[in-house]
Amino acid sequence: MAHLRFGTFLAPNMMPVYEAIAEAVGAALGVDTELVVETDYENCRNDVNDICFVCSLPYVHFEREGVSPAVPVAAPVLQGDRYGGKPIYFSDVIVQADSDISSFPDLRGRSWAYNEPLSQSGYGITRYHLVSIGETDGFFGDVIEAGFHEKAIRMVASGEVDAAAIDSQTLAIELRDHPRLGDSLRVVDALGPSTIQPVAVSKRYDADFRYRVQAVLTDLHEVKGLREILDHGFVDHFTAVGAGDYDDIRAMLETCERAGFMEIR
Repeated sequence: MAHLRFGTFLAPNMMPVYEAIAEAVGAALGVDTELVVETDYENCRNDVNDICFVCSLPYVHFEREGVSPAVPVAAPVLQGDRYGGKPIYFSDVIVQADSDISSFPDLRGRSWAYNEPLSQSGYGITRYHLVSIGETDGFFGDVIEAGFHEKAIRMVASGEVDAAAIDSQTLAIELRDHPRLGDSLRVVDALGPSTIQPVAVSKRYDADFRYRVQAVLTDLHEVKGLREILDHGFVDHFTAVGAGDYDDIRAMLETCERAGFMEIR
């Protein structure tokens, strides 16, 4: 093995962290690495990448379809008391700062943006929340696909849409790096938590190799020079995870399937 291909399916504002992780894994294993930004999930489905940063919802979907090309080995634990030292995140519901919306129920009939339909943070958790409150018959007005959380944030800030659910890690990075956005937005609710997106290793590699990658990832916070990079993504450290850690995502998906509610409206 002389080369490892990493693929990321996650928020662009985390790219410095993903790049550093790919380089650190390569250095520890003595191999060259590349990081590819994926634009859809076909390469994930087709097992093109050796290691990937992937949303938990497509991972669970592929598993249920009988296609399970990768195994979760580690996930970030985010900085902040709200995360309780666990590999979780929230989906923060944002509106314009001067909006009359003060809670999720106020969104009835309002416009809603989401990043993409295989995102747990922007779509899956919202779908599950609507089922859990019995709102499966046209709760929102317009429902618009933005493509990325970063775009959905700006659609809300500009008034193009009324609200969106944003991965709390992604939102924190955007508000830090673009302070003016914070003046335009307000968080009115938080959905979740959900188990955070894993780093997953292709099943083409044996358990020993997956363990070696896991060991590198869980020691990253102790590697000289990486603390600043992890701080960029508000990551305290990485912790070991496995398939069972994503049972919460499976349960949410199954609840929506039983309700026959798979499309937000």
